Amino acid sequence: MSCAETENPAAARGRIIASVGGLYTVETSCNICTCKARGIFRKKGIIPYVGDYVNLSEDQVIYEILPRRNAILRPPVANLDQIFFVVSSCKPSPNLQLLDSFLTVTIYLKIQPILILTKVDLDDAHELYELYDHAGIPVYIVDYEKPKSIAAIGALMKNRTGMMTGNSGVGKTTLLNAIEPSLKLPVNAISEKLGRGKHTTREVRLFSCAGGYLADTPGFSTFEVEQYVKMEKERIAVCFPEFRPYLGRCRFLDCAHICEKGCAVVEAVMAGKIAQSRHTAYCNLYQIAKQRKAWEK
Repeated sequence: MSCAETENPAAARGRIIASVGGLYTVETSCNICTCKARGIFRKKGIIPYVGDYVNLSEDQVIYEILPRRNAILRPPVANLDQIFFVVSSCKPSPNLQLLDSFLTVTIYLKIQPILILTKVDLDDAHELYELYDHAGIPVYIVDYEKPKSIAAIGALMKNRTGMMTGNSGVGKTTLLNAIEPSLKLPVNAISEKLGRGKHTTREVRLFSCAGGYLADTPGFSTFEVEQYVKMEKERIAVCFPEFRPYLGRCRFLDCAHICEKGCAVVEAVMAGKIAQSRHTAYCNLYQIAKQRKAWEK
């Protein structure tokens, strides 16, 4: 969907890398400048997001927001390539129901999810790795005694825009410091460093990391909690990669893949080819979407 206002020729094209209090920091090919957006955006209910590609007028006013590939609400960021979900093997124990919901939302929005497992020195997380690797989700294990495991994650960030999220205590700060030592993030203080402290809650920012960009980081409790209820129920199944080989092979064309006879997905679950926990997560999301009122669509 385009937010374009195209009556002026572009003096410069750039990308919003920070937003605070109605002011936007835009990075162009030649410089970085602070800009305001045209008043028409507010009148139309359009809010520029960090990550938006924009055109600037000669007086450095944003007058056009180029079409977005995707967008999330918290933090308000557009055009993400990937989201890193950092999950510890223990302390805290992973909440798979919540994780499955967020992975599904990410795929629904056409963003690549990547699962990162930490604290494997306390628990090898073998079952967790097998569960999501089999589900078709890229999984990476962090082992600080094996620098290659850190380098592999850093390599994923090059020339891409992403976000790293996860519950407090899973080791996001330690991981980011290992990937990009120049950040020098204090442990347990990542939000303050990235502009989400109590005095700067209106700020959103992309920061440079390993040759790419990362958005400042919300926890699982705030990342798109409400977004998945807005999904169309018919499109949820394809957001479970391990379901895809069985879609189109059911007895009924309008199969919901819940408990129907002749459902290829249900048969795969019964045969152990699809994890029961993943199918349960699908059923929960499907029922929530199904119960949504018509006017909410």
